[in-house]
Amino acid sequence: MQYFDVHTHKNCANENVFSIENKYPNSTNFSNTFSIGIHPWFINKKSLENEFLIVENQLQNKNCFAIGECGLDKLTETNFELQKEVFIKQIKLSEKYKKPLIVHCVKSYQEIIEIKKELKPNQTWVLHGFNKNLQVAESLLKNGILMSIGAAIINNKKLQEVVSKLELSTILIETDDSEIDTQEVYQKIAVIKSIEVVELQQIIKQNFTNIFEL
Repeated sequence: MQYFDVHTHKNCANENVFSIENKYPNSTNFSNTFSIGIHPWFINKKSLENEFLIVENQLQNKNCFAIGECGLDKLTETNFELQKEVFIKQIKLSEKYKKPLIVHCVKSYQEIIEIKKELKPNQTWVLHGFNKNLQVAESLLKNGILMSIGAAIINNKKLQEVVSKLELSTILIETDDSEIDTQEVYQKIAVIKSIEVVELQQIIKQNFTNIFEL
């Protein structure tokens, strides 16, 4: 049974892991399955036009499964209004090319939800690296935003408690830039939910195939 990693920054050599590698407009290797987007940390007005051309071109690559990560981050120095503008453009590309959206969010949950309500997108949004409380999780789910759980689940007791209360149909699993491997995240969530890893694999595979075209 395969493992699915919806968001990673590294190339996984394990053939039992199907992973979506995060790529940027300046990336050069698109030979593996990937997502591509303009991250709010790296927005540069001077290069935006060219970067959007690259993103749009790569969205048509058969190996491209999603757009992102992209989103809003109140802790970065990038102007917040510019972040919104860049994020909305990528939402529109997500709709145009029918690609799910991998969302980066730091202290901007309300703004993300407001934009989703306003634009009413058809494509699935996955908020990666979810690490907040149950109230935030329920607010995201209420607005049709799924969550991806990563390495924080291993030691974060509060996140473990939140995941224990979530329906498994609402989550995906990722490794992001962590050294912890996909299998370890699966194993921890299986323990939290009192199920066998193979059952979790089946559920996550179904969640994954509901969103992405395999």
